[in-house]
Amino acid sequence: MPHSFTNPPELHDPVGFGYSHVATASGDLVFVAGQYASDAGGQVASTDFADQVRRAFTNLRAALASAGLDFEHVVQLRTHIVAHDPGKLEILAEHIGEIWGDSPPVQTLTGVAALALPDLRFEVDAIAVRP
Repeated sequence: MPHSFTNPPELHDPVGFGYSHVATASGDLVFVAGQYASDAGGQVASTDFADQVRRAFTNLRAALASAGLDFEHVVQLRTHIVAHDPGKLEILAEHIGEIWGDSPPVQTLTGVAALALPDLRFEVDAIAVRP
């Protein structure tokens, strides 16, 4: 199964953190690594949960665009929330509704104790399919 890894210039360089942003397999499947509220240097841009959700999905869109795709091509999301609670779920659900309306992709949400960086509260990764 041929594959390639890419790191779009719109996002921070993740290689020093030990990963790539986007993997394409067999030309049809595109895997996007966990996107978070990162600034150009890979640091957390905001500690506010709603801001982190917005910025993570903005970064997800940039990663998808680097593979010639957009949100409409996403078939699966995996979301990770530090100290998950119903209020955070409401914020996430509202944002997903703004993007996908009544047809969101499948999603697995995991509540976690911590993520890779100290101020990180939300992360999302995705699988997309080329049309």
